[in-house]
Amino acid sequence: MVVPWKTVGAMVLVLIGAGSAWQFQDWRYGKQLAQQAQQHAETLNQLTQAAATAQHAEQDKRLALEQRLAASEQTHFRKMTDAQRDQDRLRDRLATSDLRLSVLLDATDAAKGCGVPATAGAGGLVHGTVRAKLDPAHAQRIIAITDTGDRGLIALQACQAYVRELTR
Repeated sequence: MVVPWKTVGAMVLVLIGAGSAWQFQDWRYGKQLAQQAQQHAETLNQLTQAAATAQHAEQDKRLALEQRLAASEQTHFRKMTDAQRDQDRLRDRLATSDLRLSVLLDATDAAKGCGVPATAGAGGLVHGTVRAKLDPAHAQRIIAITDTGDRGLIALQACQAYVRELTR
């Protein structure tokens, strides 16, 4: 069998040319892919930095909100404690007869069955409007009612302050 060397030589040249073209394409596309990968990495880095900055800003906002809410909570807790202390003192003063609650009476309403005299008796002087002393048990109930109302108002103020801070 005779080997056609020209054909083999031509085939080798074609294969070498194809291989070098393949290598050239590989270098060219490899370089383009490396550039794209670098651009992609830079874009991701920028996005990561932007997200980190935004997250830091949100954390700062949240921390500021938490601090404002904590201060508001302390203020309302102090108000609640002060109101409780004042109510306890008032209740104690009523229980020890140090303080008596009284109500104003309409002096012109004596005809409707009010048996409280408008003039002073021998035991004391009445200056100004006519007053009637309340029974201590009734006074205690009135104080309890006002205590509950005061607590409700303080709690309402705390809720309103909380909502104001959240919507700020």
